[in-house]
Amino acid sequence: MKKLLMITHSAGFKHDYLPVARKTVEELGNKSGIFDVVATDECDLLNREDLKKFDAILFATTGELPISDEQKMDFINAIRNGIGFIGVHNAADTFYKFPEYGRMLGGYFHSHPWTQEVAVIVEDRNHQATRHLPERFTVKEEIYTFRDWSRDKTHVLIRLDNSSVDLSKGTRPDNDYALCWCHSYGEGRVFYTAFGHFKEIWSEKWFQIHLLNGILWAMKVS
Repeated sequence: MKKLLMITHSAGFKHDYLPVARKTVEELGNKSGIFDVVATDECDLLNREDLKKFDAILFATTGELPISDEQKMDFINAIRNGIGFIGVHNAADTFYKFPEYGRMLGGYFHSHPWTQEVAVIVEDRNHQATRHLPERFTVKEEIYTFRDWSRDKTHVLIRLDNSSVDLSKGTRPDNDYALCWCHSYGEGRVFYTAFGHFKEIWSEKWFQIHLLNGILWAMKVS
């Protein structure tokens, strides 16, 4: 049985979806029969020895997590050495003072100019986290924009359909607003989805399948 470490520590803004997220991820693991979940608000398991027990780490976090510089490197090196990493929504709003985290994840949260129903476009419908989705669908979400991000450094799975928002509120000159991506980091796999702000989305089947298969991909389970 695989093991997933889910960290929900909020050193910044605390999202109200976290309790339902923990329950949902635990249920996904149980129903899949593939992984067990250790879900915690604490960060003490982010050390070299404890991380050896896990196949992947999921962050639903904000701010500068209260761990030492040594623990930060233990965490990053664990991913480099093959542990999967899954970032959900505000995982991009984490560790701004630890630049290697941003490089690992693929970028940082910049702002959220659109909180509304939007249309999104699935760029890659062959990936296991998106193959169940239509090419275009609508969703109510707090849409993140990102800095220190480039599609040259990652593989975009889903992006914003720019025609569904007021682009004058955007933050990127290139108007490239990815919402889900994945890539390798050393021997590890990194999967990030910007969805998840509203509690309701966690009970939606499409999102559960999307997240489950993102977790399994990061764990190198086909």
